[in-house]
Amino acid sequence: MTTLIETISQLNLGISFPALLALLVGLLLIFAGLRRLWQRRIVSGTLAGTGGLCLISLATAFMLLALNMLTYHRLTYEKPIVTLAFTQLGPQKYNVTLEYMDRKQPDEFTLNGDEWQLDARILRWEPALQILGFNTIYRLERLNGRYGEIDQEKSQPRTVYSLAEEQGLDIWSLAREYQYWLKWLDAYYGNATYLPMQDGARFVVAINQYGLIARPDNIPAEDALSEWD
Repeated sequence: MTTLIETISQLNLGISFPALLALLVGLLLIFAGLRRLWQRRIVSGTLAGTGGLCLISLATAFMLLALNMLTYHRLTYEKPIVTLAFTQLGPQKYNVTLEYMDRKQPDEFTLNGDEWQLDARILRWEPALQILGFNTIYRLERLNGRYGEIDQEKSQPRTVYSLAEEQGLDIWSLAREYQYWLKWLDAYYGNATYLPMQDGARFVVAINQYGLIARPDNIPAEDALSEWD
C-alpha cells in the first residue's frame, strides 16, 4: 500500500488526491459496514460495505492509470530528449547508439535501410487542465529503419525496435477508444521524425507539445541532409 501511494504521489498530475481520497473513504465505509453487520443492521451495513468496495475499485483504477503514466515524461516546453549516433556496418546497414538525456545507460541497435525513424506518443490535456498542473506527457515508442526506394521497402528485411513497455492501464488506448467521453485529453498519432543515416552522423531529437523535431548535430549529419533526396 505504501508503495502504491508513493507511486501516485510522484506523478503530481491531479490523480494523487482523488485516488487517496477514494481509498480512505472506501476503507472507512467498509469498516463502518462491518461494524453495522456485527450490530445486525443488515441493510445499512450492506450498503456501506458495497459503497466502500466501489470506492476502493475506483481508487485502484486511478492507481493503475498512475502506474501507466509513469512510463511517460512530462513536457512543458521544447527540449532535447535523445541523440542518435550512426556507424555504418555495410551497405544499407548501420549501428545506432541512442543516448537519452534523462538516462545514463544508452541503447544500441542495428538498422537496415537508408533512413531512421523515431516514433513517440504524446498525450496533451486541454488548456484549462494545463493551468491546473496537468502537463503534456510523452513517451518514445519505437525506432525503425527505412529504405529510400519503395520497392526495397516492400521487399528488403526491415528492422523495428520497441522503446517502451506497457504498465498498468493503457491510458493511450483509453483516450483513443473513448475519445467522445475524454475530450479533455488528446492522444496524438503520427508523432514521428525521420532523417537519413550516414557513417559518423549524429542527430539530436527534441520534442515540443506538438511532436518530434530532429536536427543534425555534426558535419557528417549536415552532409547527409544536404545529399538527401
